Amino acid sequence: MTVALLAGAFFGLGAYLLFRALFPPRPGLSARLAAFDAARRRGEAEPTGRAAATAERVTGLRARFGRSLAAFYESRGWQQRSVRADLTLLDRSFENFLATKFLLAIGAIVFIPILVAYFAVLGLHVVVAVPVWLGLFFALIFFLLPDMQLRQEAASRRRDFRHAVSAFLDLVAMNLAGGRGVPEALMTAANVGDGWAVRRIRDALANARITGITPWQALGRLGDDVNVDELRDLSAALALVADDGAKVRQSLSARAASMRSRQLADIEGKAGERSQSMLVAQLLLCAGFLVFLAYPAVMRVVAS
Repeated sequence: MTVALLAGAFFGLGAYLLFRALFPPRPGLSARLAAFDAARRRGEAEPTGRAAATAERVTGLRARFGRSLAAFYESRGWQQRSVRADLTLLDRSFENFLATKFLLAIGAIVFIPILVAYFAVLGLHVVVAVPVWLGLFFALIFFLLPDMQLRQEAASRRRDFRHAVSAFLDLVAMNLAGGRGVPEALMTAANVGDGWAVRRIRDALANARITGITPWQALGRLGDDVNVDELRDLSAALALVADDGAKVRQSLSARAASMRSRQLADIEGKAGERSQSMLVAQLLLCAGFLVFLAYPAVMRVVAS
């Protein structure tokens, strides 16, 4: 009875998904505007997309599948802002990420029945409901696994980006103290160093010259793209006091000092958490050793 209910449910779900795929609903105004904004962003980020394509080659069926999924998300108005910001920070494409998620889930659903069929060939009896639930469980795990990995990698990379921003602010303040204007100080500071974060800032400032926007607007857009609050705050501060070099210099020095203090506090907090985890591990080890010592005596008392 349970197997029949599950089979009917899966058949109904498949028929519903097939009907929605063949006859998609007409998207509303918000979905159309979201798709238009996404297409415009893709057009503005075309040079970056070409650079990322050399590092991440996705071809064939996987690429078409990813583009179809991305178009489906855009037609529904699903922005996925945090995911897109993490992918932009890691120089990865949204289409490849979606294709990886869904292909892993589909692979789990397909692999579990194949494994059960192999066991059946070997003569091992397996209840039919077991592979169904196992397939759904592993499909859910594999579907969420890329999100967890992306979140961890983006958090580490964003932390490195903040370190680079604090050093960048100090360099800008020193250039302002040397008599340069704000745009020249920003570009000169961005030309110092060759790290990936500095290159992102340098590319954003170079694109600002081409597109005709101010350097602080370019930094603000970069902060929105990679979800770094410090760049957005820097953009707002420069937009307010860009005409007064002394105020800008004082503001940047104060922001760099506050960023370093916050980073030091985060490092100390993580060190404290690791010390606590080591203390718990030591306590568990001592408890296990005490149980190992007391077990023979306790068993002897119980036996007598």
